[in-house]
Formats: sequence, C-alpha cells, structure tokens
Amino acid sequence: MTMKILVTGGAGFIGSAVVRLAIARGHSVVNVDALTYAACLDNVASVANSPRYAFEHVDIRDRAALDRVFADHAPDAVMHLAAESHVDRSIDGPADFVETNVTGTFNMLEAARKYWSAAGRPDTFRFHHISTDEVFGSLPADPSVKFTETTAYDPRSPYSASKASSDHLVRAWHETYGLPVVLTNCSNNYGPYHFPEKLIPVVILNALAGLPLPIYGDGSNIRDWLYVEDHADALLLVVEQGRIGRSYNIGGENERTNLQLVQALCAILDAKRPKPEGSYADQITFVTDRPGHDARYAIDPTRIRQELGWRPSVTVEQGLALTVEWYLDNEPWWSALRTRSGVGKRLGTNA
Repeated sequence: MTMKILVTGGAGFIGSAVVRLAIARGHSVVNVDALTYAACLDNVASVANSPRYAFEHVDIRDRAALDRVFADHAPDAVMHLAAESHVDRSIDGPADFVETNVTGTFNMLEAARKYWSAAGRPDTFRFHHISTDEVFGSLPADPSVKFTETTAYDPRSPYSASKASSDHLVRAWHETYGLPVVLTNCSNNYGPYHFPEKLIPVVILNALAGLPLPIYGDGSNIRDWLYVEDHADALLLVVEQGRIGRSYNIGGENERTNLQLVQALCAILDAKRPKPEGSYADQITFVTDRPGHDARYAIDPTRIRQELGWRPSVTVEQGLALTVEWYLDNEPWWSALRTRSGVGKRLGTNA
C-alpha cells in the first residue's frame, strides 16, 4: 500500500535517503525543510520532478506554517527527521538544539494532533519519530552489552539530551492524547550525501586535500556503523508495519573503533586513488578529545529483526567502499558545501 508521507528534514542526509527511497517505492512525499546549513536540495534532485514529490520550505519552529502544510497536503503518515544533529555544534551552541529538537518536535506533535483529530482520529495515521542511540549514553567495552529498547536514557551532550527530550514528548503524546506513534533509535549513519563535517566525509576529503586526518583522543571510541540506505529501508518498514506505541532500535551490526574506521578508509583510498608516495594513513593525527565523548555505542537489533524481519544488507567494508567511490565521483556536490559556516573548522571546544 502506498502512502502520502510528510518527511521533515528531507533535504538532509538521512531524510533525503528516505525521500529518494519512498519515491522509488511508489509513495508520495511532502518534503518539509528549513534549509539550514546542513541541508541541500541537490540531495533530492533525482526525484524533484516527480509528480509524487512536493517541497515546502518551512521551519518546524513555525507552528502556523506546519498547520498549513498539514491542511494543504493531508498526509497519511509523518516521518520526523528534522533535527540539529552535530554533537560538536551542540557544545558550542546548545540553544539551537533545544529550539529545533525539543520545541520543533513539540510543534510537529501538536500540528499532527490537530490534523489527526480534525480528520476523525483515523487509526491508519502514523507519526514516526526518528531518533538516535546517543540518548542511551555510553556503553562499557564488554561486547555482550548493547543498547536495547528498554535501556535507560542517559544523554551526555546537549545534542543527545535534546533528542532524549523529543523522544519523551513523542511517548507522552501517545499516552496522553492517543496519537498513533512509532519511534526508532539508530546507530551512526554514513554513506552518500553525508554533510562534510562528520567523521567519514572529513576523513575522505581531508585525505584527498593532503590535510591531517583528525581523530579525537586515542581513537578507541567505538561506534556501530549503519549504511544510510539500509537505514532508510528500515525506517520505511517501521512506518508501514511497526506497532503503534512501539520503539525499534536500528543498528548496522558493524562495530569499529574510530581508529579502525579511519584506517579502513585510508586503505580504500590507497587502492582507489593512490598517493604518489606513502599511504593516506600517514596523515592520521590524534587531537584533544571533545568533552563528554561517549566511549561506545552498540545496538541490539533483535526486536526489529524478530517483529519486522529487517536486517542490514551492507557490511561496513562494502559501505565504506561505496561511500569513498561516491565522494570521488561527486566533487561538485561536496566542494560547494565546504564553504558553509563551520565546515573544516574544529568545533565543540567552548566547554
């Protein structure tokens, strides 16, 4: 069954992957995006001319504009991805994260509730809130310990605290008002169209430019890496088939230390675009760690696998190779974004 899906943040990294996949699968999409520094309409250029695609230049902090969007487009479902998401930026400027991630989510919930109530509270409506595993805090090194859907929240950065707050709001609107919601918490995403301030694109682009490849601390921090197109597939499955009121953890089942990840990227670049001398790994530089840097994230994806039959299809080795190749082939896309505010600078030092 196809739906009309209102996607917030659809010009961003994960949101644009959702938009492209939803259109490819026959859904209609209303892309709501404020076009802040990390958004780029080129991310959805491949579907922009589809009769099933519409764009609304709207900020989720603008409640009146959201009411109009719901009234004009009458969506069957909401996939709420719009968020400030860079931990380092949240350290330097936490107010933007509270305003967008907390107040913006409140506005979305209220606009959705008003629309849903006016439509007679249809049980087919869905509000899918997309969140992060960072709300759970930091894990010990023990590989048997992973985040589950019942792990207690323990956010440690302004970013993760703002996302934890938005998760709580979504659950409260379900329990108090009956709004039909589903939630997902994902591990670290990577892949095409990743904004060039996050670790993987920074490493690729700095390597090509002959610049240092900065790794925080000693590089021992561990993340579970999820290819963005796998994530989009899981998100659409949850909005279509997830149980109302249920949350699902989405992970890539690909844990790596930051140092291992950077070394893997260097090896791929050595093979695909070798330097005249030496390895790209020679550019690795260890820098002062950021405040509150969580030691390890890891997702237990048992629930989504057992209830919805989903597993990631791309290993981290495959995904990194695809990602490097994409960046090598799409210099016009990333070169234009490197001039945006804060890109290429060390952020997160204000603490």
